[in-house]
Amino acid sequence: MKHFLFDLISEGEHQQQDFKYRVEDAVKLARSVSAFANTDGGRLLIGVRDDGYLAGVRSEEEIYMMHQAAYRYCRPEASIKFDTYHVAPSPPVGKGGLRTIVVATVPRSEHRPVCALDEDGRQRAYIRIKDENIVASPVHLRLWRDEQSPRGAAFTYGATERQLLAAMQPPACQTLNQIVRRSRLPRPRVVVLLARFIRYGLVSWQLQEHQFVFSLME
Repeated sequence: MKHFLFDLISEGEHQQQDFKYRVEDAVKLARSVSAFANTDGGRLLIGVRDDGYLAGVRSEEEIYMMHQAAYRYCRPEASIKFDTYHVAPSPPVGKGGLRTIVVATVPRSEHRPVCALDEDGRQRAYIRIKDENIVASPVHLRLWRDEQSPRGAAFTYGATERQLLAAMQPPACQTLNQIVRRSRLPRPRVVVLLARFIRYGLVSWQLQEHQFVFSLME
């Protein structure tokens, strides 16, 4: 089992894995749970430093906060599985003995968005991009809503749709605010249309300098 953990740690942090040295705030931990649940799923290695050293979980309070992050600070309640391992650091350092490492596995949710409660009590949904948790855009929220609607999202192509697509001509990548300004359409309408265009493969999105940008598919 020791080798299993070291294999995971050797991967480093990435889109489906995050290291948490200490759990001091269930609210912040809930953001990682939300991001994994809304993207591709993933796991938190708790008690592991950013450099991969096994520091270990230090108290029962940390374990309590892990459960709080999933069951109290996520809406809806996130599905999460906790596995606890007791291993020695490699190479051994000092006389610390075995370290307790918790692997919290979060599956991709079928009921997105999974939101995390922030310090101010507001619910925000996050997505995982590479090794970062990013607040989901209004377009993501609408896309998830359409995906889960029993009626689906009807696709029409009229004057409004043509107006939006015309506004998305070069420059190729634009933020939501830029598209709203160029199209002169109401922001809520732009959000709905972008989500539908993404769903039907007409528009793509990416993160650039911590902003979501949208472009026409080639």
